[in-house]
Amino acid sequence: MMTVLHPWHGVHYGEQSPRTVNAVIEISQGSRSKYEIDKPTGLLRLDRVIYSSFHYPTNYGFIPQTYGDDKDPLDILVISSQGIRPLCIVEAKVIGVMQMIDGGDADDKIIAVAANDPGVNHWNNIEELPKHFFNELRHFFEEYKTLENKSVSVEEFGDKAQAMQIIEEAIKAYREKFSKT
Repeated sequence: MMTVLHPWHGVHYGEQSPRTVNAVIEISQGSRSKYEIDKPTGLLRLDRVIYSSFHYPTNYGFIPQTYGDDKDPLDILVISSQGIRPLCIVEAKVIGVMQMIDGGDADDKIIAVAANDPGVNHWNNIEELPKHFFNELRHFFEEYKTLENKSVSVEEFGDKAQAMQIIEEAIKAYREKFSKT
């Protein structure tokens, strides 16, 4: 009998982390459905359909075996030339971070490119992305909850070094929270 592992706890964050990490995709770019990993079961749960006409500008997921300030796995936005199916594990090259406040809590979003996508894997640093990308990302995350009467503010975009430090801290926090000692 084969055991199915929980995506958050059973998938490794990646041997080359924090520079390159495994990302578990929850939401494909272009989707209006907000999926989240159900913590007890590891299955995908439909949290909601976005109340507005916005759609996710990138693939959205998390880095397994991490624990962020929001008490969830660390979020990651994976840029690719194609939408990636939910629950797919993607090797993601870290290039920066978007720091935001969601409902009063810090909620970092690591920004990465799909390492095996030749359409985007030439980008190595957040500074290489087109200026419009930042405008679109900021607009999406600051507005997509407006019709739910919730507020989100994007604080700033940080570089690769800052993103890698956040990943290392989230891996350490996961070990402290979930270690079986």
